Amino acid sequence: MLLLSIAISALAVGLISLALIIALKNKHTAEIDAISQQLKESSEQTHILRSEVSELRTGLLSIGKRVLEVEQQNQDLIQQQAAQKYDDPDAKIYSRAVKMVELGAELDEVIRECELPRAEAELLFSLHKQKGA
Repeated sequence: MLLLSIAISALAVGLISLALIIALKNKHTAEIDAISQQLKESSEQTHILRSEVSELRTGLLSIGKRVLEVEQQNQDLIQQQAAQKYDDPDAKIYSRAVKMVELGAELDEVIRECELPRAEAELLFSLHKQKGA
């Protein structure tokens, strides 16, 4: 009888242990499933983020190219303006007249040499006096 009660006790302990093992296995399986789901979601999110970064990179490269083009156009315009400044015959006449005024030429001499109307020559003289004052 003692042997039978030991056997029953051993069987009960075995069944309880088996139940605990099954419960732990189910718990671990649920945890593994949850972690697998998180891994899948993280992988999908990583894929989405990589494609967004790629799109941003492409957009930035396009913007960078456009900025370089605009800067080049700006430099071309600056050069064209500078060239026009020296190609304008009227600008040369006025530059010469201003130089003559700065060197102390008389009003009539500036009018005659630069073929400027009297009013314009007087204006140049007036402006030169204001700068000198």
